[in-house]
Amino acid sequence: MFPQGRHPTPHQAPGQPFKFTIPESLDRIKEEFQFLQAQYHSLKLECEKLASEKTEMQRHYVMYYEMSYGLNIEMHKQVSLAHTRSYYFLFCSGLTSPRPASPLSAPLPD
Repeated sequence: MFPQGRHPTPHQAPGQPFKFTIPESLDRIKEEFQFLQAQYHSLKLECEKLASEKTEMQRHYVMYYEMSYGLNIEMHKQVSLAHTRSYYFLFCSGLTSPRPASPLSAPLPD
């Protein structure tokens, strides 16, 4: 139950069973409980830190997602606008460009 080296054992003669007194047992239980409480506290702090980091990462993810979605919408608007303008440009340039003369449109001789 106890890790090696954490609790020193009293010196005893070989072959004799190790005997604990009630106060020694209570002290060891108290030490073990305090050690476990300290571990629990440090793990609890680490979990809280990780939870706050997770929340922050989720907030950044949502922010970047919204930015990329807005950028995507804006790019589609710009592409649509460019197509519309190029269509109008081609349509208007087709109306004003000089046409080759056809034999039917030549002036009639007098």
